[in-house]
Amino acid sequence: MTAGLKTIIYPVKDLAGAKALFSALLKVEPYADSAYYVGFKDAGQDVGLDPNGHAKGMTGPVPYWHVTDIRATLAGLLGAGAETLEDVHEVGGGRLIASVKDTDGNLIGLVEDTAAE
Repeated sequence: MTAGLKTIIYPVKDLAGAKALFSALLKVEPYADSAYYVGFKDAGQDVGLDPNGHAKGMTGPVPYWHVTDIRATLAGLLGAGAETLEDVHEVGGGRLIASVKDTDGNLIGLVEDTAAE
């Protein structure tokens, strides 16, 4: 079961430049600001900047579906023909993420917030 698309991650090469651009666009300061991730919250949406995204196979922005059981959802996607890009792993605060590439090459991200359970 999903709770919808609530997060989008942009792979960036110039983290400082992207942070300035999204700060100007969203008119908010980041809630997370580190060398490996900058995150903004605006209108119920998480917008993330990942300076390592290109190295992880991200070719553009990746939408992340929020799900209640990330492992079961990932298994279902793999069974339907998707290919794993990032296996399930924690990124802090009880948040699990994973990503796949579908049969057309589109990237799909998954998020499960285990701390909220």
